[in-house]
Amino acid sequence: MNNNPNNPLHGIKLEMIINSLVDYYGWDELGRRININCFNYDPSVKSSLKFLRKTPWAREKVEKLYLSMIDK
Repeated sequence: MNNNPNNPLHGIKLEMIINSLVDYYGWDELGRRININCFNYDPSVKSSLKFLRKTPWAREKVEKLYLSMIDK
């Protein structure tokens, strides 16, 4: 039934990833770790989702940070 059992992000929505990172690091630290405007200037989940859905390289960085966070 599970289409992609080897992908640790399978079934996890981008919004959940952003919310988890913000809860863990806060916007300031998140902006330091991944230097993108949607984290550094007037940050919000909505603006971050919009940017990350259009920008694969930034989304990849966010996903990598999330995976390293959950490994801790």
